[in-house]
Amino acid sequence: LELAEANRVARRRILERHMLAGVTIVDPGAAWVEAEVEIEPDATIEPGCVLRGTTRIGGGAVVGPFTTLIDTVLGAGAVVRHSYLVECDVLERCSVGPFAHIRPRTTLREGAKAGAFVEVKASDVGAGSKIPHLSYIGDAEIGEDANIGAGSITANWDGFRKHRTVIGDHVRIGVDTALVAPVHVGDAAYTGAGSVITGDVPPGALGISRPEQRNVERYADRKAKEAQRQEDREPEQG
Repeated sequence: LELAEANRVARRRILERHMLAGVTIVDPGAAWVEAEVEIEPDATIEPGCVLRGTTRIGGGAVVGPFTTLIDTVLGAGAVVRHSYLVECDVLERCSVGPFAHIRPRTTLREGAKAGAFVEVKASDVGAGSKIPHLSYIGDAEIGEDANIGAGSITANWDGFRKHRTVIGDHVRIGVDTALVAPVHVGDAAYTGAGSVITGDVPPGALGISRPEQRNVERYADRKAKEAQRQEDREPEQG
């Protein structure tokens, strides 16, 4: 009980120091900020946030609600909501979350986005590039103003070693693309939706690997007849 009370007093003093310096902490009773954390004036800390270690937050940044930053640099004007960030650099005007996981040795450069349910690990994401939702980017280098379609991944592990994926500037990765590293997608290139890319894509080219669509006519009618025959064979339940 005494230890808990001492922690409460120390935590309150830390929060008061930041608020007196111009930081907005929306609910001091629902924020945990460790002593070494640095926060510049005009940043906002929403309820439910945990800021630990050597985390540094720039002016005008918005953290939370419900976000954890551990040994993380968050640039001026960046916004992180409902996310978990560890040992990474998120630079000016970036947008992260909700429900993103940014892992160690990752850099999101100015204006980049890692959106809903995105995980990024040991990667460098270029300025203005976007990973909007539902993607895993690991051991990758992404250039400027690229867009990674929903559901895309870098397949970085072959069962023995990790390999890197390089994506150039202005690239458009189609939805549900698997980039099997090591692979290089050149500047301004595209990948087709649903492709598995195992070889390099030259600049300005379209990389696509998927079978042609085949439509089976009257398939629904056939399935309905099969279901009816199965029902006719089943004994009646008494």
